[in-house]
Amino acid sequence: MLKRNRRLRNSTAIRDMVAETHLNTSNLIAPLFIKEGSNISEPINSMPGQYRFSLDRAKSEIKEMISLGISTFALFPVINEHLKNIHATEAVNKDGFYIRIINEIKESIPEAVLMTDVALDPYNSDGHDGIVCQKTRKILNDITVDRLVEMSILQAEAGADIIAPSDMMDGRIGAIRNELEKCNKTDVLIMSYCAKYSSQFYGPFRDALFSAPKMGDKKTYQMDPRNSKEAIREALQDEEEGADILLIKPGLPYLDIIYALSQHTTLPIAAYQVSGEYSMIKAMGDLKWGNATGMMEETLMSLSRAGASIIITYFAKEWAKIVNR
Repeated sequence: MLKRNRRLRNSTAIRDMVAETHLNTSNLIAPLFIKEGSNISEPINSMPGQYRFSLDRAKSEIKEMISLGISTFALFPVINEHLKNIHATEAVNKDGFYIRIINEIKESIPEAVLMTDVALDPYNSDGHDGIVCQKTRKILNDITVDRLVEMSILQAEAGADIIAPSDMMDGRIGAIRNELEKCNKTDVLIMSYCAKYSSQFYGPFRDALFSAPKMGDKKTYQMDPRNSKEAIREALQDEEEGADILLIKPGLPYLDIIYALSQHTTLPIAAYQVSGEYSMIKAMGDLKWGNATGMMEETLMSLSRAGASIIITYFAKEWAKIVNR
């Protein structure tokens, strides 16, 4: 045989030399759940190894991860129930908890790149990403967009480096970009959740933020898992409206979407390895049904191989420790 492909797999050194996919800590974004209080590291039962941190503990966590090579952090607020209402007014409270933590982290750790969440579900008593018409129970697109624009400006002024609209309302990227331009926040990036699917893999995240819908589902605004061309259409529209980075969520079940989008855009593509993906791997490891570390490495590489140059993952710190060793 003249063609023996196994020659390129003979040793670790050779395999590393010819590897087509490389993943570094600089490619990863670490999500953090932050709640009111001090000295709190509250375990999230459905996400082993993840916590709801008070601000002081979150700062320590960020500093540790920066020392490991992780530089970007996606911040998610745990909002007290008494502050939630049907108009999600806490989302645009300039003195609210989320605005304060963005400001405080940026002031005390200026080297941290902060990605902020733009959606109403943490603040909405209905648990939806948009404002709900109390008579028809429909999600009101245009009124929600107005609220998202106001949120985005407050977050940008507090120190957000990356605004990440995760709501899937129509037209919100253009509206946010136009207002950022008007307010002279021209350096703020928009990472658009351009194809956020209505997925069963979000459960642990909603447990972490206590943000599950109180009634109904999110299928009228999040995408149908049966569709792929629609994802390309959504992504290209967001690119045209001013997005800087395009995000696919979830990650692993949608590798085909990541790859397809990589063939249609020159913008950076991000993938969110969501809570259900993380918890599934952790559960298999805990039950001794598989090597959790190996599965973590394999899934992160698969997301990168499919075309994601950025990965939001709860494994960020764990992966960084392995890389540093």
